[in-house]
Amino acid sequence: MIDADDPCAEPTVTADELARLPIFPLPNAVLLPGGVMPLHVFEPRYREMVRDTLDGAGLLAIARLRPGYQTDYHGRPPVHPQAGLGRIIASEETDDGRYLIVVRGLARVELAHELPPERSYREVAARLVPDVITRPDAVKAAHARLLALCERLSQALDRGGDQLRSLLDSCSCPGACADAIAAALVFDHDQRQDLLERVDPVDRIERVSEHVGKLLCELVPCSS
Repeated sequence: MIDADDPCAEPTVTADELARLPIFPLPNAVLLPGGVMPLHVFEPRYREMVRDTLDGAGLLAIARLRPGYQTDYHGRPPVHPQAGLGRIIASEETDDGRYLIVVRGLARVELAHELPPERSYREVAARLVPDVITRPDAVKAAHARLLALCERLSQALDRGGDQLRSLLDSCSCPGACADAIAAALVFDHDQRQDLLERVDPVDRIERVSEHVGKLLCELVPCSS
């Protein structure tokens, strides 16, 4: 798991866990590191997946289905190879066997290949995707700009300002900060997938800053 005192720490995941990782393919769901995703699990194959996952390390990947999945939804339709690694942090089983779970995003993973079907749900071999900083001199300034924009947004919001400020207080690591803010404020699935696939934290910070700036302009008219 991620060290709560160090948001920059890599998640502790074993090679064996990545070598056989359950995936939950969903049409419009992108799990970003630091984000929290509630899910209602009702299909029998994914009920089995949740049971097995809870019996193990609680790890799974949320993988976004590619367009056209409807023709083979109950089979193995293609998914984006970049997915969000998460851990089930809360779960409740209903009387009829469904699950209500909450998954916290831990890291980016690349799905190397899908494993032969030994269970009713899908499993993959995956690898962690670390950040790649290509512009080290730009990180500090980009991070500071994002924090300043979010502080202004928190003051302009009618509701949720306190929660956003609490989130900012935990944003000591630039890349993790961009992910956490994106998880809270970016709702467009294509934008979230784009952010998931960006391994340079400066790229993510700049994209999230643009998004926060647009939100701010909607609330407080900006000069042209």
